[in-house]
Amino acid sequence: KNSVIHGSGVFAAKDIVKCTKFIEYIGEKISKEEGSKREKIQKELSEQNNSKGAVYILELDDEYDIDGNFEYNHARLINHSCSPNCEIEILDDKIWITAIRDIKNDEEITFNYSFDLEEYKDHPCKCGSANCVGYILDEDYWSEIKKSA
Repeated sequence: KNSVIHGSGVFAAKDIVKCTKFIEYIGEKISKEEGSKREKIQKELSEQNNSKGAVYILELDDEYDIDGNFEYNHARLINHSCSPNCEIEILDDKIWITAIRDIKNDEEITFNYSFDLEEYKDHPCKCGSANCVGYILDEDYWSEIKKSA
């Protein structure tokens, strides 16, 4: 459905209990080198189409990423939030979205994308939560950003 955070989003079709692994982030398993190439291409295409933020590559491990840029991967539309209701879990070479609290029917599904400080100003956050730090960043960097504000 439409999301107030960013374009489209994923919403719970029913109540989801805390700790439930409920959707796998699926796509093509690719090398880090290929992931970097595709990320650059996806970023350029999204900027050309005025759809900033349309990069769907998630880190699987130190060697591989998952390119989730496929219509059958509904998890690719899950938006970032500084107050997420889910997190990423990697189990048996698969990326799962897991509830970190109870989620109500029709609530938007979110997780923290956990970007690092590299080019962080290129990734403004629009989650609107009271906890928002203004950028899509891993929580480890929040205090650093708040100090510089």
